[in-house]
Amino acid sequence: EPQQGRKILSMKEAVGVCGFVTPWNFPNAMLARKVAPALAAGCTCVIKPAPETPLSTLALCQIMEEAGLTIPGVVNVVTSDRSTKDVGLALTSDDRVRKISFTGSTQVGKLLLQQSANTVKKVSM
Repeated sequence: EPQQGRKILSMKEAVGVCGFVTPWNFPNAMLARKVAPALAAGCTCVIKPAPETPLSTLALCQIMEEAGLTIPGVVNVVTSDRSTKDVGLALTSDDRVRKISFTGSTQVGKLLLQQSANTVKKVSM
């Protein structure tokens, strides 16, 4: 209920480093949905694309850099043919990573949620 003479302020702050794990299907669409809001909020990103689609992620990140949308070190890509579990553990256990966003299987999502709980990260599944 509004009260005269009072104001409500809402402050928006960057979360910090965001770790994004993207799927093999629609990799550019998923990447754009995750990276654009993070950059707009002032966050940096570490992206782990699916092993099947690393080149599309690298190409999109290069295009963003060439267009002047990012500077080196703001959007980072970690490619790997290792399982998402292994790379996910590195992201979820690092205190510098403040948020994890994942699109993929329920099984891997549950694992990333469990791993993220140890460092109390914000998560989006």
